Amino acid sequence: MSESHAQADTGVLDDFEQEYRTGILRAEEAPPAAIGTAADLAMGAVPTTAFAVRGCILTPERKIEGGYVLVDSTSIAAVGAQRPEQVPVIETGGVILPGLIDLHGHPEYNVFAPWEPPTQYSNRYAWRDSPEYAQVIKQPWSQLKTIKGTLARYAEVRALVSGVTAIQGASLQYAGKGEALVRNVDLRIFGEHRARSIIDLSSVGDDDRRRLRAQIDAGEVTALYVHLAEGVDAKSSRELDDLIAADLLTPATIIIHGTALSRDQLGEVRDAGARLVWSPQSNLRLYGRTTLAGDALELGIPLGLGADWLPSGSANLLAELKVARRTLALQGHPMSARRLVSMVTRDAARIAGLDRYLGRIEPGRPADLLVLERRRDSPWESVVEADASWVELVTIGGNLVYGRTDWIGSLAAGAELEPVIAWGKPLSIDTTYTAGPAAAPPPRLADLRRALIARYPQVGPIFA
Repeated sequence: MSESHAQADTGVLDDFEQEYRTGILRAEEAPPAAIGTAADLAMGAVPTTAFAVRGCILTPERKIEGGYVLVDSTSIAAVGAQRPEQVPVIETGGVILPGLIDLHGHPEYNVFAPWEPPTQYSNRYAWRDSPEYAQVIKQPWSQLKTIKGTLARYAEVRALVSGVTAIQGASLQYAGKGEALVRNVDLRIFGEHRARSIIDLSSVGDDDRRRLRAQIDAGEVTALYVHLAEGVDAKSSRELDDLIAADLLTPATIIIHGTALSRDQLGEVRDAGARLVWSPQSNLRLYGRTTLAGDALELGIPLGLGADWLPSGSANLLAELKVARRTLALQGHPMSARRLVSMVTRDAARIAGLDRYLGRIEPGRPADLLVLERRRDSPWESVVEADASWVELVTIGGNLVYGRTDWIGSLAAGAELEPVIAWGKPLSIDTTYTAGPAAAPPPRLADLRRALIARYPQVGPIFA
């Protein structure tokens, strides 16, 4: 029995383990009426007028070369080849696609430096119990735990500058912030909280299991994220049986990792209507093996992608796309660039149960957009081969949250965005989100960095 499981049996957990395992088992409390929903976000870079971006637009069905996306207030107003009249147009020369959706991460822990595992492990409990993990994660966390909100926002900035506009893995510890700097798919989003998450199934009691199942059956919970079968041993494989015994393998279930699952077990996942999220980089570095993602796709299981976290995973979702592509090819299931882009946009939105809002560029949807430099003839290849230095503009709900200083300045004159030089490019970023009246001005990126570095000088950099 591992040390962490022995602790679980006695009910004695250190602060780190207690918080790490907490997950989200209950609904976030509704925000005060003054906070409202996405339309009421207080962002610093609100465009002064409707505007359009021109470039190669990617929709799930086709590309529109030289097309226009018209943004009016928080939403996409029009998409097509006709130039909108009487609005400013940004000639991007790039690729315009929906904001990326990272379906597995640990945002509040994604501030630590990248880690080189000294060995490969049999399962996630093995590395979580290791002395090196204590040195790399637990000890720094003990220095940072008093500024948890700073950790969360810094991690959200990391996601944002790589084109991610929605992430999974946020903690209920930081509830009440409404729609965050980037959208948290397992907290309150678009005015509802219909997702839950489980880190260790063994730590979820019978009452919570029964309540979760009842909420799923009633349609109150439509997405249940469960870390499962993360490892390469029989113990990891048996976790699917545990999930079935808990009566929680359902159409709402989203299995994170599933590294140890056989093709037959994946068939059980498919038959239950469940979904799967894959983090190949972290799996390969920690275990030397990853999920049978190609088999999952062949079986028809909806498959999303997550960068996991900086210590063992990829720096961001763009980097994870490249690992996914190579791994699928090695598994004998090569995937086109177009399908890969869908995996982190439309498919991810469907898996999260948010496809009414996210994952597509079409009129009436929230204007969560990403503009990338176009460096390849194929726009889909340009996305898959991109890194964070190719990001030109990110909007969330029509707000200009990150991008080229000249573009943002032309659309939001007078907005006090923070200037940054990233990968040799003059860019501007807005970290000033507040969901309601603030007691103090929201922190800028420089403030976040200063607070983190004062306690942990090895903090993982964002622009690197």
